Amino acid sequence: MITYTLIRSNRKTLALHIKNGIVEARAPLHLSTKEIDKFVLSKDKWIKSKLSKSIEIKAKRESFKLQYGDKLTYRGNEYPIIAKTGNRAGFENGVFFMPPDLSSYHIKFTCECVYKLLARYDITQKVKHFSKLMNVKPIAIKINSAKTRWGSCSTRKTLNFSWRLIIADDDLIDYVIVHELAHMMQMNHSDKFYDIVEKMMPDYKSREKRLKELQKRLVQEGW
Repeated sequence: MITYTLIRSNRKTLALHIKNGIVEARAPLHLSTKEIDKFVLSKDKWIKSKLSKSIEIKAKRESFKLQYGDKLTYRGNEYPIIAKTGNRAGFENGVFFMPPDLSSYHIKFTCECVYKLLARYDITQKVKHFSKLMNVKPIAIKINSAKTRWGSCSTRKTLNFSWRLIIADDDLIDYVIVHELAHMMQMNHSDKFYDIVEKMMPDYKSREKRLKELQKRLVQEGW
């Protein structure tokens, strides 16, 4: 029998979730432990397959370290991390610079802070550019720390983008921006919505595929 963590709530169905090498069974309050055990047992092969992948990803994430001299991806291109005397950190002249003698953990934390600043400026500029082309005007442009969504558009026409998007190639960043701007005209994923996207980017499907690959990489690196 596979070891799992049981979480009961007012939910109506029984579901399994696997993350960081841990199996969670989320069950309704009324369901007996015997029924839950039976369900978990019936999913034995699926659980072992997912668990193996989860443990592998966790190991890769924990082994990913950043040091001075390593390279970071910014808008699809790689730039080195260097130590620079002082207390400032940033990106200029093709390098990520930060104070010397930082630990691997603090180097990565500092890089994340720089990424957020770059995302705020670059993505905002790109949104302004495509807004004019598509004749729409968002109320606000916000940068967040979402891990599973590159972007979103609210009914109030506020656009949200994950700072992680700044790691992607420019054509992928542009696609996410066009995708969210298209939602300002169609708040769904209907044929009309994709007609708008395709008009701007005929190759949007290949860009979607590349984004999924990038997301897998970022998960493995713990971003």
